[in-house]
Amino acid sequence: MIDGNTFIFSIVGDPVAQVRLPQVMEVVFRELKVNGVCVPMHVDREGLKAVVQALRTMRNWRAMCVTIPHKAAVAAMLDRLSPRARIAGAVNLVRRGPDGQLFGDIVDGAGFVRGLELHGHSVKGAAVWLVGVGGAGCAIAGALAEAKVGRLSLRDADPRRAMAMIERLKRAYPDLAVELADEPPAALDFAVNATPLGLERAQPLPFDPTRLPGGTLVCDIVMQPRETALLQASQARGLRVHHGSHMLDAQVPMYLEFLGIAPSPQRGPAGRKASAARRRAGSAAASRRATRRTLR
Repeated sequence: MIDGNTFIFSIVGDPVAQVRLPQVMEVVFRELKVNGVCVPMHVDREGLKAVVQALRTMRNWRAMCVTIPHKAAVAAMLDRLSPRARIAGAVNLVRRGPDGQLFGDIVDGAGFVRGLELHGHSVKGAAVWLVGVGGAGCAIAGALAEAKVGRLSLRDADPRRAMAMIERLKRAYPDLAVELADEPPAALDFAVNATPLGLERAQPLPFDPTRLPGGTLVCDIVMQPRETALLQASQARGLRVHHGSHMLDAQVPMYLEFLGIAPSPQRGPAGRKASAARRRAGSAAASRRATRRTLR
């Protein structure tokens, strides 16, 4: 029950209709007996500065999650960034410190890599083609480098943005094999869509799965719809797929640690409760989707 002591954890983006975080955190907060609420906030670029300023002054607004397209813009408005946020040039988590300063971190990449690990896939030594180096894509690139990927190939609609990310990666990871690649390499283990393409059914595919080598695992970070057009086309091609929801599920313990609620990431009673709550939230969402399909 919301009362005068409830803290706010918001998710800010444009749009926000597709986000799963409020449903997931509702279940997690209830399971952990935390008096908090996760509120979606649909904010356009013009209103972003006012929202960040409000976080400095609203005492019951503990933190916010940042989603597309604001991750880089918000990072530029903060007082301090984590090392991985500096490499990515973006944030997806912001909180106000005791000194009133705003601190930003990004766990998209760590959540993506952890989500793969939880489903039996290691990126160490692997060849990865990453399409899209916006906020989430840059975070994923940094996390792949941290996880000692064998070769990282980047593609973006803006080659200059991709080159800027490559330069940041080379400074942070001098031994990393990283390159621009408009086409998938001949030897490939993972192909990753880190663009928003797939949020809408009518959008084009971010890349053509028929051009991927057999055995490639196709990963999408789009969470809704779960079965994106890319994943459907990849499965029709006989390729294995990895869903976008796995990245969010793996981030939830990281969110809790950022909020000061529970240790990260996967062990201990709080981690087990959070994992169980995420599964229940996912089951409830699936049940609601099935009900809507029945009623159509």
